[in-house]
Amino acid sequence: MSVSEPTDGLGPWKQFLCRACGLIYDEGEGDPDSGLAPGTRFEDIAEDWACPICGVTKSDFEPYQRRASVAPMPVSVLPQRRPGVVIVGAGIAGWSVAEAIRAEDARVPITLVTACNGDIYHKPELSIALGRGLSPDKLRRETGAAAAARLSLRLMADTVAVGLSPERHSLRTTRGTLAYTHLVLAHGARSALPACLDPALCWRVNDLAAWSALHAELARGPRTVAVIGAGMVGCELAEDLARAGHGVTLIGAGMLPLPELLPPAAGRRLLAGLERQGVRYRANSLVTGLSRRPDGNVTLALSDGEVLDAATLVAATGLATPSRLVRGAGLAFDRGIVVDRATLRTNRTDIFALGDCISIDGQPCRFIEPVARQAEVIAHAIVGRVHPGYAHAAPVIRLKTRSAPVELHGTPRPGVAWHIVEDTERRLAMEQRHDGEVTAWLAA
Repeated sequence: MSVSEPTDGLGPWKQFLCRACGLIYDEGEGDPDSGLAPGTRFEDIAEDWACPICGVTKSDFEPYQRRASVAPMPVSVLPQRRPGVVIVGAGIAGWSVAEAIRAEDARVPITLVTACNGDIYHKPELSIALGRGLSPDKLRRETGAAAAARLSLRLMADTVAVGLSPERHSLRTTRGTLAYTHLVLAHGARSALPACLDPALCWRVNDLAAWSALHAELARGPRTVAVIGAGMVGCELAEDLARAGHGVTLIGAGMLPLPELLPPAAGRRLLAGLERQGVRYRANSLVTGLSRRPDGNVTLALSDGEVLDAATLVAATGLATPSRLVRGAGLAFDRGIVVDRATLRTNRTDIFALGDCISIDGQPCRFIEPVARQAEVIAHAIVGRVHPGYAHAAPVIRLKTRSAPVELHGTPRPGVAWHIVEDTERRLAMEQRHDGEVTAWLAA
């Protein structure tokens, strides 16, 4: 809870944005879990303070100023029968667009359609919540109903979008058809599950509802857990589960974790950190099938002919953007909804998209940090106000493994050699160069 009014004579409470994960440090709220009481000014924080979500230090935060909201009118007096803005998706992206629109216009009707209950939470916290002792209630920052009332919008929870007609400006849902003047697609990406993995036998942690169910299962006591996939989410979950007291095996297709992103020297340091936490790494392994044992455990058949048993199985095998709705409507799709890199418009003028579900120049844009800027661009276009446009840039990538954190800047180039700049017991620094210029660097 924030301190109501500053009394130090330094003006209103300020906010600062983590460039790595999108967390906003609010001076009025502080960071009590890290020992920073509400009312702690950012300039008074020690330089080695770490982001409570991803672990980057104070230098990786930048000033953030949320636009002052125009006071919205109560839903009861808004002309809800006329078409307005329809937003599909109630994750960070969907709610960010609603907030940005309300900051510019108090009257435009907004309808937010979501397959879940619409509660607001910070998704990057899911992969580190168990080790920090965060329950589902602690992760939930605001209920969907409360946020809808605050922003005077219509929330259609537990509702699925099933059809889209750009020509008619209509969205068909499981609760009826909605007309729109502008449509914003913010429905994110779903867990990608290989055909050999039975969805009934493995958990996928991609939203608060799924994480809450997994949390309930793990709360029964220490369990043997297998995590399939040694990418960023898989590594973070494996460490988090081990810190919470579970016996964890991480199954990776490569000799080291994160082979697509990290050079071998950094991968070895990451693996050593995970192993110090008790994580067992199964290298060069592919799961070819699953089966339920009589005792309730799951048997994993591996490509080398061996088997592995686990009480709980978590699949961290990547994300994929659902395409049926957008392809059926004739929207361009290339590993995600294709949008203009400056305006976030699709190939249909009145349809925008942002967040996990989009691709820019053929690359999925699955980062939290750009979402607030994307939402502001879309809001300005919808209300007819000038904006300089969205400037896409690679954000800082931070692996939230406390045993061996990795920070990656720039855009790594496949096939380009990494050069070691520093290699000590406490720190590894590497960089890639192109034409004499540093194009990417990492610290581990």
